[in-house]
Amino acid sequence: MFTGIVEGRGRVRAMARRGTSARLDIEPEKLRAADLTMGESIAIDGCCLTVVSIAGKAFALDVSHETLERTTLGQLRAGHVVNLERALRVGSALGGHFVLGHIDGVGEITSIDRHGDAWDVTFRAPREVAEFLIPKGSVAIDGISLTVNRCTDTDFSVTLISHTRAVTTLGAVKSVGATVNLEADVLGKYVKRLLGGREGARNDWGFV
Repeated sequence: MFTGIVEGRGRVRAMARRGTSARLDIEPEKLRAADLTMGESIAIDGCCLTVVSIAGKAFALDVSHETLERTTLGQLRAGHVVNLERALRVGSALGGHFVLGHIDGVGEITSIDRHGDAWDVTFRAPREVAEFLIPKGSVAIDGISLTVNRCTDTDFSVTLISHTRAVTTLGAVKSVGATVNLEADVLGKYVKRLLGGREGARNDWGFV
């Protein structure tokens, strides 16, 4: 479980393919690899992964074929920068919203409109994400908890303040045309599941 409050960025040192899976090595900018523990969960651009080794200033994670196929992690190469967040701890402040680290779909930045220090960024969203978005609701973009300004069946927009741009990849790293990992608010998914069951309608997962 995460909150979508990115703790820092990390630089990919290596992305080694191993058959259909991969080993990802990351050197964090602010987080200390030495402070991590083997087996702990950490969100990489919003994807929940497990630390499998720690060496010097870097740590490594295994990326399954499912994650490579359904997220942007399959595009990572040495030198790329990613957002990092350690798992939520009991008693920690919940500054964003509940984020599971389970990506629902991949979106694309379609426009960036600058209004002084505030940037309005529009994303194209797949149906499996767009159907859960509401104005002033929450969405996780590359692991960043953000508020939806407006949304349609195909796209949505958020506003980025200067702090968010400074500490995440949505500042100088990502531009128009870049792809991002999207996770809709889990509360909306449960509401849809419950309402679908009451109506007796078969939903997208095959349940009634």
